Amino acid sequence: MTENAALAFSRVGHAFLGRSLFEDFDLAIGRGEAVALLGPSGSGKTTLLQIAAGIVEPVKGRVSRGYRRQAVVFQEPRLLPWMTLTDNIAYGLAARGEKKVGRRETAERLAIAVGLEGTDFAKYPAELSGGMRQRANVARALAVDPDMLFLDEPFSATDVGLRRHLQDLLIAAAREKGFSVLLVTHDLAEAVRVADRIVVLSGRTGHIATSRALSGRPGERSERTIFEQVEAWSHDPVFGELFSAKERLR
Repeated sequence: MTENAALAFSRVGHAFLGRSLFEDFDLAIGRGEAVALLGPSGSGKTTLLQIAAGIVEPVKGRVSRGYRRQAVVFQEPRLLPWMTLTDNIAYGLAARGEKKVGRRETAERLAIAVGLEGTDFAKYPAELSGGMRQRANVARALAVDPDMLFLDEPFSATDVGLRRHLQDLLIAAAREKGFSVLLVTHDLAEAVRVADRIVVLSGRTGHIATSRALSGRPGERSERTIFEQVEAWSHDPVFGELFSAKERLR
């Protein structure tokens, strides 16, 4: 699978302030596959995503990227405050040299798709609610038509209704466009809902505690199926670190 993977880690290791986060980390993500990366706080999930996206260089090991374009959706929207909503969404297209008319059409189409309205197009980030900014964050990532999408807990601060809407949007986009996904999340139910496979990191050992393929297609699993799967795994010792008292408080 590694040879034809969209993304592959090979014996990747990293440390922070002298503390080893993980050692000899291996993971391959197939083309069109959605993988959810879970683990307790401090296990290195976000660092792994940043290494995958080329934001951080690992101390050792190698990352192979078999895709052309990537996009990242951070937990914080990180919109440029001096740009309007549509200009923020179209920012990546401008960097690629696309014409202004095409950029605007794409930005407005995606703004509507994520649940924003025409009256919002000319607003600046300070005039938008937190949920609206996160909608724009997702739209900006999709605008560049990525082959690989990185998601760093993008829905953790959103309400249930918005979270479900954005999850559905990303699932539909991934299915239509065929891009790969690496999602970092603390929410096992979210992982079961949107991923083809989950990978759980151990904060104690710095290694993968388990990797589980999920039956069915993302977005098509019923709420009952998701609940039953999470409930079953909550009693599995290999998932113990996810269900510790500390993590339940998050």
